[in-house]
Amino acid sequence: MLEERSARPRRQCVILAGGLGTRMLPLTRRYPKSMLPAAGKPFVDYQLAWLAAEGVTDIVFSIGYRGGAIRDYVGGGLWGLRAVYVDEGDELRGTAGALRLACREGVLDPAFAVIYGDSYPRVPMRALWDYSVSSGLPACMAVLRNRGQWDRSNAVYRGGRVVLYDKTIRDPAPEAFEFIDSGVSILTRDLVERSVPEDKPSDLAALFQELSRHGLLAGFETAERFYEIGSTQGLLDFEAFIAAAPPSFPL
Repeated sequence: MLEERSARPRRQCVILAGGLGTRMLPLTRRYPKSMLPAAGKPFVDYQLAWLAAEGVTDIVFSIGYRGGAIRDYVGGGLWGLRAVYVDEGDELRGTAGALRLACREGVLDPAFAVIYGDSYPRVPMRALWDYSVSSGLPACMAVLRNRGQWDRSNAVYRGGRVVLYDKTIRDPAPEAFEFIDSGVSILTRDLVERSVPEDKPSDLAALFQELSRHGLLAGFETAERFYEIGSTQGLLDFEAFIAAAPPSFPL
């Protein structure tokens, strides 16, 4: 088993797990969102098992609020994954700013996946990686045809590209904004170095919007619904999903 793992190509995923989780109070007074109990296990356990099953080998945890709980639980890694940590402390930098800090600390691979600490994307990661490489673009976002079903649609997707991504639009035209970000993307380290400032907080949504407007955001269409535990209903939905279809863990 160890020889089999060592032969796998290195694939890195950053988990953005530094947020305050205010929508999940009072639970997040005690836990960061990644550590919220879900069907008897910390949520991060499901994330890591899924990532390992999808061929990821290395994890970078971007931690902040109560991040020590994640470090104590995961340690150097779980499910055969290697884990390192970048701690924002009390000065949260936004989702893109967290990546810039990881870049400055020298822990990012030339290309890496990124997910959020409260998301369970269910995207075929090997296919996403392959498509991202073949696109030749600096970023690739997994998208789901949503039509407002799971949350407000935020992407226009055509011909293998996200031609417009906008989380701020108030009333997206349904015939255009049919897709939604599925919660996992692949970016290059060079993009982060060039496009994300070091001296102020910045958000990935703004970066993705800018990339889409310049034809630089590849899109990978997935068919599976994603889950997120950033709300009470989201946590209940995820627990119902786990109860109905227990995941096949890789170990």
